[in-house]
Amino acid sequence: MLLQKCLNSYISISEFSYIFIVAFTIDLLLFHRRLRSLIAIELKIGEFEAEYAGKMQLYLAALDEQVKLPDENPSIGIIICKSKDKTYVEYALKKINAPIGVATYQLRNTLPEEMKAMLPEPEEIVKRLRIFEER
Repeated sequence: MLLQKCLNSYISISEFSYIFIVAFTIDLLLFHRRLRSLIAIELKIGEFEAEYAGKMQLYLAALDEQVKLPDENPSIGIIICKSKDKTYVEYALKKINAPIGVATYQLRNTLPEEMKAMLPEPEEIVKRLRIFEER
């Protein structure tokens, strides 16, 4: 599970409830060093649904209760969907006190020109990944 891989990298898996790991999986779990917060990211292939907010609220409550250290800030949730209706999202999140945001993505066949300079060429990526083959 991706959650287990993330937790094994940064957090002792024994600190996290077995029930939570079996019943739920967070798509991506990161730690933001400057904010000192766990960041739970859910990736969805369709339009935003209100139940995504409830599920994220559950994830954040479990992370804050079972994983977050005392000196860290509350966990943050990000739901990334193919599309969203702004008003629907606002109502879905209105009574939720947890820090949850909703964003959208776009699929493209080519990389935008302004981003090409930010990324290495494919050959450079292959070269950099060879270090893992040598181990």
